[in-house]
Amino acid sequence: MNRTAIVTGASRGIGAAIAALLSRNGYSVCVNYHRSPERAREVVSAIHREGGQAFCLGADVSDSAQVDALVSEAESRYGKIDLLVNNAAIASQKLFTDISEEEWDRLFAVDVKGAFLCSRAVLPSMISRKSGCIVNISSIWGLCGASCEVHYSAAKAALIGMTKALAQEVGPSGIRVNCVAPGVIDTEMNAIHGPQVLASLAGDTPLCRLGRPEE
Repeated sequence: MNRTAIVTGASRGIGAAIAALLSRNGYSVCVNYHRSPERAREVVSAIHREGGQAFCLGADVSDSAQVDALVSEAESRYGKIDLLVNNAAIASQKLFTDISEEEWDRLFAVDVKGAFLCSRAVLPSMISRKSGCIVNISSIWGLCGASCEVHYSAAKAALIGMTKALAQEVGPSGIRVNCVAPGVIDTEMNAIHGPQVLASLAGDTPLCRLGRPEE
């Protein structure tokens, strides 16, 4: 039977690379996006050109109704969801004292609550089948923290804690929950740092370069 996956925030960067790789490994992929339908359609078109199966669907992962609709549509098309990749995230650079309450709440709503809502939506079916996998995309900053990115670092650390706890809870039902904490990857999100900062970060990396989304 064909394996199926939902990848959130998959219109660009790491999410798009994940969707493409999953397709090459035999998955039918639901490519989720929020504000970039054209980019998401490009990802789907690239998958189709390689002979894979995919469709794109917009949803704000911080909204429970939109998440439920996303999962329902994916299940109606594919019958079941074998894999959920919680990749959708936002980030910003600010001094801690300049972060507004609204900015803090919005970042946690997308980066943490989004993973909670998506996982909650797919788990009932996975538990009933005693099969499934959830992969949360955190960040190296969730492990060691980053100056001027306290809200992002805190959210990504929360995602790591959520992963560890949920893995304990649903493991007995045959469901794997894991987390990946990428280093500095050459994506549009990290372009906000500017060339000098990125060069410095690359110098602090063992390979002395930025990572690529495909990696």
